[in-house]
Amino acid sequence: MHTSREFSRRFVTLATCSALIATIASTARAEGHPDVAVAFSSEWLRSEAKHRAALPYDTPSARLPDWIENLDWDGYQSIKFRADQSLWRGKRRNLEVRFFHLGLFFKHPVTIHEVDESSARVIPYSNELFTYGPSVRVPEHQENLGFAGFRVGIAPDVDADVFAFLGASYFRGVGATKQYGLSARGLAVDTAMPRPEEFPDFREFWLEKPSAKSRTLVLHALLDSPSVTGAYTFVVSPGETTVMDVDATLYPRKPIERVGVAPLTSMYQCGENDRRVCDDFRPEIHDSDGLMIRNGLGESIWRPLINSPVLRVNSFLDDNPKGFGLMQRDQVFDHYQDDGAMYHKRPSLWVEPLDGWGKGQIQLVEIPGGDETADNIVVFWNPAEPFGPGQERRFRYRLSWGSKVPVPSPMATVVSTRAGAGGIPGQKNRPHSRKFVIDFKGGRFEHMPWETKVEPVITVSRGQVLTPAVRPVIGGDTWRCNFDLLADGEEPIDMRLYLRDAGGALTETWLYQYTP
Repeated sequence: MHTSREFSRRFVTLATCSALIATIASTARAEGHPDVAVAFSSEWLRSEAKHRAALPYDTPSARLPDWIENLDWDGYQSIKFRADQSLWRGKRRNLEVRFFHLGLFFKHPVTIHEVDESSARVIPYSNELFTYGPSVRVPEHQENLGFAGFRVGIAPDVDADVFAFLGASYFRGVGATKQYGLSARGLAVDTAMPRPEEFPDFREFWLEKPSAKSRTLVLHALLDSPSVTGAYTFVVSPGETTVMDVDATLYPRKPIERVGVAPLTSMYQCGENDRRVCDDFRPEIHDSDGLMIRNGLGESIWRPLINSPVLRVNSFLDDNPKGFGLMQRDQVFDHYQDDGAMYHKRPSLWVEPLDGWGKGQIQLVEIPGGDETADNIVVFWNPAEPFGPGQERRFRYRLSWGSKVPVPSPMATVVSTRAGAGGIPGQKNRPHSRKFVIDFKGGRFEHMPWETKVEPVITVSRGQVLTPAVRPVIGGDTWRCNFDLLADGEEPIDMRLYLRDAGGALTETWLYQYTP
């Protein structure tokens, strides 16, 4: 508020009252008082994030009451939110919200507000919102604990989640299959650096009460960590593809060496191209099978994922990328044989910048993984411009969760990548090479005569390519390229491939990194 010596005493008195009201509102926000409604707007949230960035980081307490702190897996899983207590139930809304209880891995409470006509009111925790298993000793009276997160359902099947926020800045969505898979995060900080990664938290949420017929939810979040604060707005529209428009404004507290914007996190244990750790009856185990990129030049790139034996970071330099995502292209049950985890129904997630992101790199991190319960794949946009204190950095992007890629390409796409021993099976003295077999489908291949001359364009960072060949696969519109790679050492080898005919490129670009 601007003041001057010319202002009247009455105005000064009003200013004092306004300051007092602001102090009460701030205290109400901090203490989570459910009976106090305070004004809320995205402008206020950005101002609050900027204000917090100028203050020392306030480490959230991870100490919970003993009756929650000592819960084991079964005890925590026995805690269920009561459906009849869902936010907006019985108010003729298409959307309903249910809350996650604190405990087990989720020790940092978040404050959740309901926003109704620009006024925000804290949603208080109560034991009566949940049911508890027999092993959980619930005290008769419990202070306002807060929640671990929340999940959202949409009519007519409000019991089936369409998206959820739970743990640090993690969130997930589903598409038409209603199956969760990979996760997104608000921000990644110093991923795969020679020091512990920092995991920013969403500390508070504001959920805007939707109109009666709306199938879109607007929500806001305040992000905080030792290195950065942030103000986020999500506009979420569930459907065959669930679309989230994200508006993130970041305020660094200190220099950050590696920032990950729009980070995605997934799991890849084994697949048709990599069975190094797959002593399992299931042929494939993964939430995502490849990284897809549409770079600033419009080139479509496909990079199959690998369960790397060592921590591996690949960077794809770009200028104003059109999009990237972790995809689950293989949606055939027979390829997984898992009727519990339903890997063939896991969604893909596509990131589309809504404004120019400038220069930077899409970074893919592959972490050694031997257990399908742990994520070992991370991808994000790393801006070239350094992050430092005093900055305000804004990123707008769209997340699309579903089975179909929202960016159809006229090019044929990779449908499988396989690898094995090189040479001709049964031949004596086979060379110590590695055979790669890549199948493409779609695009001009759908109506292409089999006698068409198609050639592979293959480049490798080192080593020798042997016996490259391209041919149509009998019984379909798939074309196959195979070649052997003869390595000349033990260092990783980068490979690049696409197919072309007399009319030019036929396929997207296949990239791969092989470690002999």
